[in-house]
Amino acid sequence: MFESMNPVWGALLATTFTWFVTALGAGLVFLFKELNRKVLDGMLGFTGGVMIAASFWSLLSPAIEMSQGDGFMKAVPAAVGFGLGALFLYALDQLLPHLHINFPKAKAEGLHTTWHRETLLVLAITLHNIPEGLAVGVLFGGVAAGIPEATIGGAVMLAIGIGLQNFPEGMAISFPLRRTGLSRFKSFWYGQMSAIVEPVAGVIGALLVMEMRPILPYALAFAAGAMIYVVIEEVVPEAQQSRSTDIATLGFIGGFILMMFLDVGLG
Repeated sequence: MFESMNPVWGALLATTFTWFVTALGAGLVFLFKELNRKVLDGMLGFTGGVMIAASFWSLLSPAIEMSQGDGFMKAVPAAVGFGLGALFLYALDQLLPHLHINFPKAKAEGLHTTWHRETLLVLAITLHNIPEGLAVGVLFGGVAAGIPEATIGGAVMLAIGIGLQNFPEGMAISFPLRRTGLSRFKSFWYGQMSAIVEPVAGVIGALLVMEMRPILPYALAFAAGAMIYVVIEEVVPEAQQSRSTDIATLGFIGGFILMMFLDVGLG
C-alpha cells in the first residue's frame, strides 16, 4: 500500500496511526479507575527503550551510511544534526511551560505561567511527540528523494515502533489527568490530543526532505538528537520517581530489544 502512495500522504497516514494508538492508550481511562504505579513506571521505561533503539537503528545509522566522505568526515552530518536536534528540544524545553508526569506543579519547567496542572502535563507529552512525528516524516521524504538508505519498510517499521510506545504514553497522560479531578472524557480527550503534533511534524519532515534532498542525513540525526534529549531529560527522570526503578529499567530493556528486532527484521 505504501509503495504506491505519495510520500507526504504516507507520512500523514503513518503518523495518524501513531496518534490513533495514543488515543487507544488514553481510552483505557474509561475502563479502569487507577493505573498501578509499577505498571506506569514499566511503561515509561518501555517508551524510553523504544526511542533510544529507534534513534540509532532507524535514524543515526542510516544518516551515517548515506553521508559522503571517509573516516571522521563521514560522521560529521550525523554529529551536526544530532547536536542541533538536542539543542532544538533544549530551547523548547526552556520556553514552553510544561510539567513532567509524577512531578509536583512546583517543579514545572519553561517560562513561568499560571496555567493549570493538566495543561502543563499535556504540553510535556506534546513536546516529546514532536521529534517522533518528524522522524517518521523525514524517512518518508527520503524515500521520495530516491535515497537507497531510506526505505518504505524502514519508515513503516519506525511508525509501528513509535505507535507501540505511544500506547503507554496515552495511558501515562490520561490517568494522571483523571487523578487531578477531570472527567474520564476530558482525561481521554487531552491525552489523545497530546499526539496531534505528530501528523503535523510528519508532513513537515517529509516536505522538507523532498524539497532539499541533501539535508536528509542531517534531518535524520536531528530527529535522533531530539528523541534522545527527551528520553534523558524527561522519560528517565519520570520513571525513577518511585521505588519501582528496577521495573522501569526492565521495561527500558524490553522496549529496546523489541525495537531492535523490528528494525532488523522489517527495516
